[in-house]
Amino acid sequence: MDEQKIQEATEIIQDSNSAQVANDAVNQVSGLWEKVSSLDFIGYAFNVVCVIGVLIIGYCVAKLLSRFTTKACTRAKLDETLSTFFGRTVFWLILVIVMIACLSIFGIETTSLAAVVGAAGLAIGLAFQGTLSNLAAGVMIIVFRPFKLHDFITVGGQSGSVEVIDLFTTTLVTLDNRVIIVPNSAVSSATIENVTGKEIRRVDVNVGVAYSTNIAKARETILKGCKVEGALEDPAPSAYLLELGPSSILFSARVWCKTADYWGVRERVTENVKNELDAAGIEIPFQQIVVHEKK
Repeated sequence: MDEQKIQEATEIIQDSNSAQVANDAVNQVSGLWEKVSSLDFIGYAFNVVCVIGVLIIGYCVAKLLSRFTTKACTRAKLDETLSTFFGRTVFWLILVIVMIACLSIFGIETTSLAAVVGAAGLAIGLAFQGTLSNLAAGVMIIVFRPFKLHDFITVGGQSGSVEVIDLFTTTLVTLDNRVIIVPNSAVSSATIENVTGKEIRRVDVNVGVAYSTNIAKARETILKGCKVEGALEDPAPSAYLLELGPSSILFSARVWCKTADYWGVRERVTENVKNELDAAGIEIPFQQIVVHEKK
């Protein structure tokens, strides 16, 4: 009899435990359902659709304004490289604004984000200080145009024909066909000599004559030697008396020519002046070494 009561009591306890477990499970499911049902799926779906729409519209507006900026710069006769740079800058600025707007749609605080972006921009600016200085110098070169493509320039101890003017570097090609790439910051901070910046250029050929020579005759002979192919008559050639040197009277034969003909005219003037002085019997002094033999 006692065993039967004990068994009945045990069954009652087991049934109560099962009921408690079942009740806890029901409570957990109902709690989870309440949490899920409390979520605003419609609101989130609407926000996602809005973000997609803003991204598409923002991208289209960025492309449109980028093209408009590039065309406006081209109409303003800015360099093609600079026009493209301004167009791309406008494009990325608009995209950044669009991304910030998308974050605000989801309720993300953009004030702190803007501070982080500003700090990151400052750090990047300090890290790329040299590169940004080249960029600024490249913009200044393109805007103010101290030289243009195919001009022959001397800058920073380097001479060559300008092959490429980029936002960060300037590429020169030397007379012996070497390629020299100069950073724009070095170009803007150095003295620029633009040899082909003008249509005409003066050729100067210095020549010395003996002190026994009549100055008027020497001048006339040198002027005669200046009459070569490629020499311009206006301005007229001249024979300028430079100085009375230690061993000769020094003249400068000055001839104007087109810039493209400079080296050819210089060579012809040098050769022709020498021939005319020889034909006139005018001595051109030169250093001589006298060797004395020991007896």
